[in-house]
Amino acid sequence: MRHPTASRRFRSLERPTAGQWALGQQVRLPLLTAVLDVACWSPPAKITFALDVSHAAPQYVGFVATPLKHDAQSISQAIGRVAATIARRHARTDHLLLLGIANGGVTLAARLAAQLKKSGLKPGLGTIDISFHRDDIGRHPIPKEFAPTVIPHDVNGAAVILVDDVLHSGRTVKAALEELFDHGRPNGVELAVLVDRGGRKLPIAADYCGLTLVAGDAEEVIVHLDDHQPDKDSISTRPASANQKSARLHSVT
Repeated sequence: MRHPTASRRFRSLERPTAGQWALGQQVRLPLLTAVLDVACWSPPAKITFALDVSHAAPQYVGFVATPLKHDAQSISQAIGRVAATIARRHARTDHLLLLGIANGGVTLAARLAAQLKKSGLKPGLGTIDISFHRDDIGRHPIPKEFAPTVIPHDVNGAAVILVDDVLHSGRTVKAALEELFDHGRPNGVELAVLVDRGGRKLPIAADYCGLTLVAGDAEEVIVHLDDHQPDKDSISTRPASANQKSARLHSVT
């Protein structure tokens, strides 16, 4: 049985006007075919439209993301915020000790200590070498750190702040804690970082953080703090090297 609407349309085409005849049979036949197709059409069990597929991957044609970069001014402001927060929290702390994790945390710890002294605090300043506490020492026996552990006063009973430039998996901080407790038992340990890039593999979080950014596992965050010219400081991202990708793949958790 034909659809009533389709039947009416079919009858109207059976009585064409003079203008329709002028167009010839080549116009009439496709119209009849289309009407008959509509009359006989039945909907499929399920209709899927391309725009309804929520999990479809976005298509990027010819676009390349601009690498993230922080200039010296934003870095200086971030360090200032971290120092100000430490100064407020430890205004009455007697034995405050800042330990920069070699290599990236050494310069940052020195800058924080200098700003804390301007706020009236008298923090001790030292360095933590994590060379022999790394979980990848079996595959990389030659240490990357160039600064030995130097602790200016007794760790026992002190309020220690570990300082590093970038917080990622948390393994560096774990190694620093192991090195620190080899020298004594502090009253408390906190962590201050310039950049938290996410991607944690251990339950470790920063108490003080200057900047937060999101970087993928295939990216490397490069922090450059110039010892003599702070106006040349920079933070940028770049694709990780093949060796770094392999090291992450085989890291011991």
